[in-house]
Amino acid sequence: MSFNFDEELDRSGTGSEKYDARKRLFGSDDITPLWVADMDFAAPACVSEAIQKRAMHPIYGYSMVPEHLFSNLQRWVAERYDWHPNQDEILLSPGVVPVLYAAVNALTKTGDGIIVMPPVYPPLFKAVSDNQRELILNPLLITHRDQSQSVDKGAEYLNAPAQTLHYEIDWDGLELCAKKAKMLLFCSPHNPVGRVWTRSELARLLDVAERHDLIIISDEIHADLTFVPHTVLATLPGAEKRVITAMAPSKTFNMPGLGLAWLVAPEIAQREAIKAQYAKLAIHVNNPLSMVATEAAYGHGHDWLAALLNYVKITHDEVVARLAEHPQAPQGIAAEGTYLLWLDCRHTGLDDQALQRHFVEKAKLGLSAGVFFGEAGRGFMRVNLAAPRRIVSEAIERLIESFTQPS
Repeated sequence: MSFNFDEELDRSGTGSEKYDARKRLFGSDDITPLWVADMDFAAPACVSEAIQKRAMHPIYGYSMVPEHLFSNLQRWVAERYDWHPNQDEILLSPGVVPVLYAAVNALTKTGDGIIVMPPVYPPLFKAVSDNQRELILNPLLITHRDQSQSVDKGAEYLNAPAQTLHYEIDWDGLELCAKKAKMLLFCSPHNPVGRVWTRSELARLLDVAERHDLIIISDEIHADLTFVPHTVLATLPGAEKRVITAMAPSKTFNMPGLGLAWLVAPEIAQREAIKAQYAKLAIHVNNPLSMVATEAAYGHGHDWLAALLNYVKITHDEVVARLAEHPQAPQGIAAEGTYLLWLDCRHTGLDDQALQRHFVEKAKLGLSAGVFFGEAGRGFMRVNLAAPRRIVSEAIERLIESFTQPS
Protein backbone atom coordinates (compact mmCIF):
# COMPACT_ATOMS: atom_id res chain seq x y z
CA MET A 1 0.00 0.00 0.00
CA SER A 2 1.14 3.55 -0.67
CA PHE A 3 0.61 6.47 1.68
CA ASN A 4 1.09 10.11 0.76
CA PHE A 5 2.85 11.81 3.66
CA ASP A 6 3.87 14.63 1.33
CA GLU A 7 0.27 15.83 1.12
CA GLU A 8 -0.04 19.30 2.66
CA LEU A 9 -3.30 19.72 4.53
CA ASP A 10 -4.46 23.14 5.72
CA ARG A 11 -5.35 22.83 9.41
CA SER A 12 -6.10 26.53 9.95
CA GLY A 13 -9.62 27.19 11.14
CA THR A 14 -10.15 23.66 12.45
CA GLY A 15 -9.59 24.60 16.09
CA SER A 16 -6.07 23.21 15.84
CA GLU A 17 -3.97 24.19 18.84
CA LYS A 18 -0.84 24.01 16.69
CA TYR A 19 -2.13 26.40 14.01
CA ASP A 20 -5.00 28.47 15.37
CA ALA A 21 -3.11 29.43 18.55
CA ARG A 22 -0.04 30.81 16.74
CA LYS A 23 -0.90 34.45 17.34
CA ARG A 24 -1.55 33.91 21.04
CA LEU A 25 1.51 31.75 21.65
CA PHE A 26 4.11 33.29 19.37
CA GLY A 27 2.73 36.75 18.61
CA SER A 28 2.33 36.08 14.91
CA ASP A 29 0.39 33.91 12.49
CA ASP A 30 3.28 34.18 10.05
CA ILE A 31 5.27 31.27 11.41
CA THR A 32 5.62 27.56 10.71
CA PRO A 33 4.45 25.77 13.88
CA LEU A 34 6.62 22.74 14.65
CA TRP A 35 6.02 22.50 18.36
CA VAL A 36 3.11 20.56 19.93
CA ALA A 37 3.39 16.79 19.48
CA ASP A 38 0.77 16.01 16.91
CA MET A 39 1.46 15.27 13.26
CA ASP A 40 0.53 17.17 10.12
CA PHE A 41 -0.34 13.89 8.40
CA ALA A 42 -3.79 12.49 7.80
CA ALA A 43 -4.69 9.70 10.19
CA PRO A 44 -4.81 6.21 8.66
CA ALA A 45 -7.72 5.68 6.29
CA CYS A 46 -9.00 2.84 8.49
CA VAL A 47 -9.41 5.33 11.34
CA SER A 48 -11.20 7.96 9.26
CA GLU A 49 -13.47 5.35 7.71
CA ALA A 50 -14.40 3.88 11.09
CA ILE A 51 -15.24 7.34 12.46
CA GLN A 52 -17.27 8.28 9.38
CA LYS A 53 -19.20 5.02 9.43
CA ARG A 54 -20.12 5.46 13.09
CA ALA A 55 -20.88 9.16 12.65
CA MET A 56 -23.45 8.33 9.97
CA HIS A 57 -25.71 7.09 12.73
CA PRO A 58 -27.08 10.36 14.17
CA ILE A 59 -27.31 9.28 17.80
CA TYR A 60 -24.11 9.56 19.86
CA GLY A 61 -25.25 8.15 23.17
CA TYR A 62 -23.45 6.41 26.01
CA SER A 63 -21.38 3.67 24.43
CA MET A 64 -19.95 0.28 25.27
CA VAL A 65 -16.39 -0.69 24.39
CA PRO A 66 -16.47 -2.31 20.92
CA GLU A 67 -16.14 -6.07 20.91
CA HIS A 68 -12.74 -6.15 19.24
CA LEU A 69 -11.06 -3.10 20.81
CA PHE A 70 -9.35 -5.08 23.56
CA SER A 71 -8.48 -8.03 21.35
CA ASN A 72 -7.00 -5.76 18.68
CA LEU A 73 -5.02 -3.88 21.32
CA GLN A 74 -3.75 -7.10 22.89
CA ARG A 75 -2.75 -8.52 19.52
CA TRP A 76 -0.93 -5.27 18.69
CA VAL A 77 1.30 -5.37 21.78
CA ALA A 78 1.80 -9.12 21.53
CA GLU A 79 3.10 -8.86 17.98
CA ARG A 80 5.24 -5.78 18.53
CA TYR A 81 6.57 -6.31 22.05
CA ASP A 82 5.87 -9.95 22.98
CA TRP A 83 3.71 -8.51 25.74
CA HIS A 84 0.57 -10.32 26.84
CA PRO A 85 -1.51 -8.33 29.34
CA ASN A 86 -4.84 -9.82 30.33
CA GLN A 87 -7.95 -7.83 29.52
CA ASP A 88 -8.85 -7.44 33.19
CA GLU A 89 -5.47 -5.71 33.76
CA ILE A 90 -6.32 -2.96 31.24
CA LEU A 91 -8.13 0.25 32.17
CA LEU A 92 -9.20 2.79 29.57
CA SER A 93 -8.69 6.51 30.19
CA PRO A 94 -9.31 9.81 28.36
CA GLY A 95 -5.52 10.28 28.13
CA VAL A 96 -2.15 9.35 29.57
CA VAL A 97 -2.02 12.46 31.77
CA PRO A 98 -5.14 11.42 33.75
CA VAL A 99 -3.40 8.05 34.25
CA LEU A 100 -0.40 9.82 35.80
CA TYR A 101 -2.58 11.90 38.12
CA ALA A 102 -4.77 8.98 39.15
CA ALA A 103 -1.78 6.72 39.84
CA VAL A 104 -0.04 9.38 41.94
CA ASN A 105 -3.17 9.90 44.03
CA ALA A 106 -3.98 6.21 44.31
CA LEU A 107 -0.55 4.85 45.19
CA THR A 108 1.18 7.60 47.16
CA LYS A 109 0.31 9.96 50.00
CA THR A 110 0.62 13.72 50.40
CA GLY A 111 4.28 14.57 50.94
CA ASP A 112 5.64 11.34 49.45
CA GLY A 113 8.66 11.70 47.21
CA ILE A 114 8.29 11.01 43.48
CA ILE A 115 11.25 10.92 41.09
CA VAL A 116 11.19 12.58 37.66
CA MET A 117 14.10 12.62 35.17
CA PRO A 118 14.30 15.97 33.35
CA PRO A 119 14.32 17.29 30.75
CA VAL A 120 10.97 15.58 30.32
CA TYR A 121 7.35 16.00 29.28
CA PRO A 122 5.98 18.67 31.69
CA PRO A 123 2.88 16.80 32.99
CA LEU A 124 5.23 14.44 34.80
CA PHE A 125 6.27 17.37 36.99
CA LYS A 126 2.72 18.61 37.39
CA ALA A 127 1.32 15.22 38.36
CA VAL A 128 3.62 15.44 41.39
CA SER A 129 3.36 19.11 42.36
CA ASP A 130 -0.36 19.50 41.67
CA ASN A 131 -1.05 16.64 44.08
CA GLN A 132 1.15 17.93 46.92
CA ARG A 133 3.83 15.26 46.58
CA GLU A 134 7.54 16.02 46.86
CA LEU A 135 9.17 16.42 43.45
CA ILE A 136 12.57 14.70 43.41
CA LEU A 137 14.62 15.57 40.33
CA ASN A 138 17.20 13.19 38.89
CA PRO A 139 18.33 14.93 35.67
CA LEU A 140 19.57 12.85 32.78
CA LEU A 141 23.28 13.05 31.96
CA ILE A 142 24.61 14.20 28.59
CA THR A 143 27.53 12.17 27.28
CA HIS A 144 29.25 11.51 23.97
CA ARG A 145 28.65 8.15 22.36
CA ASP A 146 30.46 6.49 19.48
CA GLN A 147 27.49 5.06 17.65
CA SER A 148 29.75 2.85 15.56
CA GLN A 149 30.35 0.82 18.73
CA SER A 150 26.67 0.27 19.41
CA VAL A 151 25.69 -3.39 19.17
CA ASP A 152 22.13 -3.65 20.47
CA LYS A 153 20.56 -0.43 19.26
CA GLY A 154 19.58 -1.40 15.71
CA ALA A 155 22.65 0.17 14.11
CA GLU A 156 21.16 -0.13 10.63
CA TYR A 157 18.77 2.71 11.52
CA LEU A 158 21.36 5.10 12.93
CA ASN A 159 22.93 7.12 10.12
CA ALA A 160 23.96 10.13 12.19
CA PRO A 161 27.65 11.11 12.56
CA ALA A 162 29.74 8.66 14.62
CA GLN A 163 30.22 11.04 17.51
CA THR A 164 27.02 12.52 18.87
CA LEU A 165 25.54 13.71 22.10
CA HIS A 166 23.68 11.10 24.05
CA TYR A 167 21.52 11.12 27.20
CA GLU A 168 21.87 8.53 29.93
CA ILE A 169 20.30 7.92 33.32
CA ASP A 170 22.31 9.25 36.26
CA TRP A 171 22.51 5.98 38.14
CA ASP A 172 24.41 7.34 41.13
CA GLY A 173 21.89 10.14 41.46
CA LEU A 174 19.01 7.71 41.10
CA GLU A 175 20.30 5.60 44.00
CA LEU A 176 20.32 8.67 46.23
CA CYS A 177 16.89 9.83 45.07
CA ALA A 178 15.36 6.38 45.50
CA LYS A 179 16.20 6.35 49.21
CA LYS A 180 13.60 9.06 49.83
CA ALA A 181 11.01 8.23 47.16
CA LYS A 182 7.92 6.08 46.80
CA MET A 183 7.43 6.32 43.04
CA LEU A 184 9.22 7.02 39.76
CA LEU A 185 7.46 8.63 36.80
CA PHE A 186 9.40 7.27 33.83
CA CYS A 187 9.24 8.36 30.18
CA SER A 188 10.01 5.53 27.74
CA PRO A 189 10.74 6.31 24.92
CA HIS A 190 11.89 9.62 26.24
CA ASN A 191 10.27 12.89 25.25
CA PRO A 192 12.01 15.21 24.39
CA VAL A 193 15.53 13.73 24.11
CA GLY A 194 14.58 10.80 21.90
CA ARG A 195 16.19 7.97 23.87
CA VAL A 196 14.87 4.44 23.53
CA TRP A 197 16.10 2.74 26.67
CA THR A 198 17.92 -0.57 26.20
CA ARG A 199 16.78 -3.76 27.87
CA SER A 200 19.88 -3.66 30.08
CA GLU A 201 19.10 -0.09 31.19
CA LEU A 202 15.52 -1.07 31.98
CA ALA A 203 16.68 -4.12 33.94
CA ARG A 204 18.99 -1.90 35.97
CA LEU A 205 16.14 0.53 36.59
CA LEU A 206 13.91 -2.27 37.78
CA ASP A 207 16.66 -3.48 40.09
CA VAL A 208 16.82 -0.03 41.70
CA ALA A 209 13.04 -0.09 42.11
CA GLU A 210 13.16 -3.54 43.71
CA ARG A 211 15.85 -2.60 46.21
CA HIS A 212 14.15 0.65 47.22
CA ASP A 213 10.54 -0.55 46.91
CA LEU A 214 9.56 1.98 44.22
CA ILE A 215 6.47 1.88 42.06
CA ILE A 216 7.23 2.85 38.46
CA ILE A 217 4.64 4.53 36.26
CA SER A 218 6.02 3.99 32.77
CA ASP A 219 4.70 6.50 30.21
CA GLU A 220 5.18 4.60 26.93
CA ILE A 221 2.95 6.69 24.70
CA HIS A 222 5.69 6.91 22.05
CA ALA A 223 6.47 3.18 22.12
CA ASP A 224 5.27 2.55 18.56
CA LEU A 225 7.29 5.44 17.14
CA THR A 226 10.87 4.19 17.40
CA PHE A 227 13.70 3.60 14.93
CA VAL A 228 15.27 0.92 17.14
CA PRO A 229 13.56 -1.89 19.05
CA HIS A 230 11.55 -0.76 22.07
CA THR A 231 11.31 -2.93 25.18
CA VAL A 232 8.17 -2.55 27.27
CA LEU A 233 9.37 -2.26 30.87
CA ALA A 234 6.50 -4.45 32.03
CA THR A 235 7.86 -7.43 30.07
CA LEU A 236 10.93 -7.74 32.30
CA PRO A 237 10.96 -10.42 35.00
CA GLY A 238 9.63 -9.10 38.30
CA ALA A 239 7.97 -6.05 36.78
CA GLU A 240 4.40 -7.15 37.42
CA LYS A 241 4.39 -6.08 41.09
CA ARG A 242 5.78 -2.59 40.64
CA VAL A 243 5.30 -1.39 37.05
CA ILE A 244 2.18 0.28 35.68
CA THR A 245 2.29 1.04 31.97
CA ALA A 246 0.47 3.87 30.19
CA MET A 247 0.00 3.82 26.41
CA ALA A 248 -2.31 5.29 23.80
CA PRO A 249 -3.03 5.21 20.08
CA SER A 250 -2.94 9.00 20.01
CA LYS A 251 0.69 9.67 19.04
CA THR A 252 1.00 6.53 16.91
CA PHE A 253 -1.97 7.25 14.64
CA ASN A 254 -2.24 11.04 15.03
CA MET A 255 -5.53 11.08 16.92
CA PRO A 256 -4.79 12.81 20.27
CA GLY A 257 -7.90 14.96 19.96
CA LEU A 258 -10.08 11.87 20.21
CA GLY A 259 -9.06 11.36 23.84
CA LEU A 260 -8.42 7.70 24.56
CA ALA A 261 -5.53 5.99 26.36
CA TRP A 262 -5.06 2.89 28.46
CA LEU A 263 -3.01 1.54 31.32
CA VAL A 264 -1.95 -1.91 32.35
CA ALA A 265 -1.77 -2.62 36.09
CA PRO A 266 -1.12 -6.34 36.72
CA GLU A 267 -1.11 -6.07 40.51
CA ILE A 268 -4.70 -6.27 41.73
CA ALA A 269 -4.43 -3.93 44.73
CA GLN A 270 -2.78 -1.23 42.62
CA ARG A 271 -5.35 -1.61 39.87
CA GLU A 272 -8.27 -1.42 42.29
CA ALA A 273 -6.77 1.69 43.93
CA ILE A 274 -6.51 3.39 40.53
CA LYS A 275 -10.07 2.34 39.64
CA ALA A 276 -11.21 3.94 42.90
CA GLN A 277 -9.47 7.17 41.87
CA TYR A 278 -11.17 7.00 38.48
CA ALA A 279 -14.50 6.73 40.26
CA LYS A 280 -13.66 9.57 42.66
CA LEU A 281 -12.67 11.86 39.77
CA ALA A 282 -15.45 10.63 37.45
CA ILE A 283 -12.89 9.50 34.88
CA HIS A 284 -14.59 7.33 32.29
CA VAL A 285 -14.44 6.62 28.58
CA ASN A 286 -17.51 6.21 26.40
CA ASN A 287 -16.86 8.39 23.35
CA PRO A 288 -18.13 6.23 20.50
CA LEU A 289 -15.87 7.85 17.90
CA SER A 290 -12.64 7.43 19.87
CA MET A 291 -13.43 3.80 20.58
CA VAL A 292 -14.18 2.75 17.01
CA ALA A 293 -11.10 4.72 15.89
CA THR A 294 -8.90 2.86 18.37
CA GLU A 295 -10.37 -0.50 17.41
CA ALA A 296 -9.65 0.21 13.73
CA ALA A 297 -6.17 1.62 14.31
CA TYR A 298 -4.91 -1.36 16.30
CA GLY A 299 -6.66 -3.74 13.94
CA HIS A 300 -5.60 -2.32 10.59
CA GLY A 301 -2.91 0.35 11.10
CA HIS A 302 0.25 -1.76 10.75
CA ASP A 303 1.16 -0.87 7.15
CA TRP A 304 0.43 2.81 7.65
CA LEU A 305 2.68 2.94 10.71
CA ALA A 306 5.55 1.16 8.93
CA ALA A 307 5.37 3.71 6.11
CA LEU A 308 5.16 6.59 8.58
CA LEU A 309 8.27 5.46 10.46
CA ASN A 310 10.24 5.18 7.23
CA TYR A 311 9.14 8.66 6.15
CA VAL A 312 9.91 10.30 9.50
CA LYS A 313 13.28 8.55 9.78
CA ILE A 314 14.39 9.86 6.38
CA THR A 315 13.31 13.37 7.40
CA HIS A 316 15.12 13.01 10.73
CA ASP A 317 18.39 11.88 9.12
CA GLU A 318 18.29 14.65 6.53
CA VAL A 319 17.70 17.32 9.17
CA VAL A 320 20.45 16.06 11.50
CA ALA A 321 22.90 15.86 8.60
CA ARG A 322 21.95 19.29 7.24
CA LEU A 323 22.39 20.97 10.62
CA ALA A 324 25.76 19.25 11.06
CA GLU A 325 26.97 21.06 7.92
CA HIS A 326 26.52 24.35 9.79
CA PRO A 327 28.05 23.99 13.28
CA GLN A 328 27.18 27.57 14.20
CA ALA A 329 23.49 26.67 13.93
CA PRO A 330 21.63 24.58 16.53
CA GLN A 331 22.54 20.91 16.29
CA GLY A 332 20.16 17.97 16.37
CA ILE A 333 20.79 15.22 18.90
CA ALA A 334 20.07 12.11 16.85
CA ALA A 335 16.92 10.46 18.16
CA GLU A 336 16.26 6.74 18.53
CA GLY A 337 12.53 7.28 18.72
CA THR A 338 9.62 9.74 18.50
CA TYR A 339 9.12 12.24 15.68
CA LEU A 340 10.65 14.95 17.88
CA LEU A 341 14.20 16.29 17.54
CA TRP A 342 16.05 17.87 20.48
CA LEU A 343 18.14 20.83 19.31
CA ASP A 344 21.27 21.82 21.20
CA CYS A 345 21.49 25.62 21.04
CA ARG A 346 23.89 26.20 23.93
CA HIS A 347 26.76 27.25 21.69
CA THR A 348 24.73 30.07 20.09
CA GLY A 349 25.24 32.36 23.08
CA LEU A 350 21.51 33.11 23.35
CA ASP A 351 19.57 32.68 26.57
CA ASP A 352 16.19 30.98 26.53
CA GLN A 353 14.11 34.11 25.95
CA ALA A 354 16.45 35.28 23.21
CA LEU A 355 16.34 31.86 21.60
CA GLN A 356 12.57 31.91 21.44
CA ARG A 357 12.58 35.42 19.95
CA HIS A 358 15.23 34.42 17.43
CA PHE A 359 13.29 31.40 16.19
CA VAL A 360 10.05 33.35 15.90
CA GLU A 361 11.34 36.66 14.52
CA LYS A 362 14.28 35.57 12.36
CA ALA A 363 13.48 31.99 11.38
CA LYS A 364 9.66 32.35 11.44
CA LEU A 365 9.39 29.12 13.42
CA GLY A 366 7.31 28.20 16.44
CA LEU A 367 9.16 25.52 18.42
CA SER A 368 8.93 24.23 21.98
CA ALA A 369 11.39 25.95 24.31
CA GLY A 370 13.70 23.51 26.08
CA VAL A 371 13.10 25.14 29.46
CA PHE A 372 9.46 24.03 29.12
CA PHE A 373 10.80 20.56 29.95
CA GLY A 374 12.52 21.71 33.14
CA GLU A 375 15.71 23.52 34.07
CA ALA A 376 17.73 20.72 32.45
CA GLY A 377 16.29 21.88 29.12
CA ARG A 378 17.84 25.34 29.22
CA GLY A 379 19.72 26.07 26.02
CA PHE A 380 17.72 23.55 23.98
CA MET A 381 14.68 23.64 21.71
CA ARG A 382 12.38 20.85 20.51
CA VAL A 383 11.26 20.61 16.89
CA ASN A 384 8.45 18.40 15.61
CA LEU A 385 9.49 16.66 12.35
CA ALA A 386 6.10 15.04 11.65
CA ALA A 387 5.12 17.24 8.74
CA PRO A 388 5.46 16.99 4.96
CA ARG A 389 9.15 16.96 4.12
CA ARG A 390 9.03 20.11 1.98
CA ILE A 391 7.70 22.08 4.93
CA VAL A 392 10.31 20.69 7.32
CA SER A 393 13.15 21.25 4.83
CA GLU A 394 12.15 24.85 4.23
CA ALA A 395 11.87 25.43 7.97
CA ILE A 396 15.35 24.03 8.60
CA GLU A 397 16.84 26.15 5.82
CA ARG A 398 15.33 29.26 7.43
CA LEU A 399 16.71 28.14 10.78
CA ILE A 400 20.21 27.69 9.35
CA GLU A 401 20.09 30.99 7.49
CA SER A 402 18.97 32.83 10.62
CA PHE A 403 22.10 31.67 12.47
CA THR A 404 24.62 31.89 9.62
CA GLN A 405 23.70 35.02 7.65
CA PRO A 406 24.52 38.53 8.89
CA SER A 407 21.54 40.31 10.42
